[in-house]
Amino acid sequence: MNFLIAPNALKGSLSAPNAARIISKAVQDISPDARCVLCPISDGGNGTLDCLVHATHGKFYSASVCGPLTSMTLNARWGILGDGTTAVIEMAEAAGLHLLKPSEYNVANATTFGVGQLIREAMNSDCTRIIIGMGGSATNDGGAGCARALGVKFFDGKNMELPDGGMPLSRLHRIEIKNEELRMKGIKIIGLSDVTNTLCGPNGAAFTFAAQKGATPEQVRMLDEALKHYTFIIENDLHRDVSHFPGSGAAGGLGAGLLAFCNAKILSGIDFVLDALRFDDLLQQCDCVITAEGTLDSQTLHGKGIEGLVRRAKKFNKPVHAFAGKILGEKATLQGKLGLATLHQISPDDVPIEEAMRDAEAFLLKGIRDYFPTKTTKE
Repeated sequence: MNFLIAPNALKGSLSAPNAARIISKAVQDISPDARCVLCPISDGGNGTLDCLVHATHGKFYSASVCGPLTSMTLNARWGILGDGTTAVIEMAEAAGLHLLKPSEYNVANATTFGVGQLIREAMNSDCTRIIIGMGGSATNDGGAGCARALGVKFFDGKNMELPDGGMPLSRLHRIEIKNEELRMKGIKIIGLSDVTNTLCGPNGAAFTFAAQKGATPEQVRMLDEALKHYTFIIENDLHRDVSHFPGSGAAGGLGAGLLAFCNAKILSGIDFVLDALRFDDLLQQCDCVITAEGTLDSQTLHGKGIEGLVRRAKKFNKPVHAFAGKILGEKATLQGKLGLATLHQISPDDVPIEEAMRDAEAFLLKGIRDYFPTKTTKE
């Protein structure tokens, strides 16, 4: 059989390329005659930078930027694709939740300022197109921090500049943009979203994602109200409605900020990456697809990697077999809604998440060997 090995990163455990190599090894241990084509993927979240730079034979760079908290300074990677004119930024490199210990989570005041600094690095390198992978954020600031790094100023009713973070946006009174500082004309900005959530409301950035970044229920409500006020001022001062655009809630609302201040386009991350990898061509040469994900839950249904991958595979009637570190929710329901041929959890339910992440390689190897797709297909 011909297998297309197309895992996402198992966040915090295995990169997508490493996961692909592990799956391929397990398959060929069981079936030495199997042909495995490795195609690690990303959906706009973690791993997007590596995926696109490696696929196009580009180059990696780094810059010293502000981290998700203003007290942090770190070296963040970014890249230029093989065409020499397209930059790739992964927002999680500068403002990712993985950069903080759980005790440091502070979504109310976390900032995307470092993301804006990376955009400036790309601009100063004469790139004419900047791709920004949005996912894995520690933030909920609507992209205001990113905009500040690009010259946008946010003032309260007393004409004082607001501090960083999503919560202070509730006091926003006016926005000032100096076009000579925000040199976006002639540069195409593309935000890659791994979700379809809008900025505000029950399915917005705060209510959907802020709790996993450490927010209390009261903070979730206050952050959503702050973002609603933020969009009102954006519409009043800039005459742009960004609140209802699918993907505007990605990365704590960074999508909305890119729309408002960078005239960006927000695209499906998984579709963009799969097109860049010529995934459809690879599909036609395989018998089935094996993919993997760290956690599979209801959020997976809203634009995540597996959802987009299965959608492509259906066009060519190729079955997709998925392996997840943890499945949160009813397995049969998620499998049916995603259209997966099979779905398997590689770590036992009684294994703590920290242990499952630490031993992800062993669990993935065992999971493939226990549920090898040729076995499953014959059942």
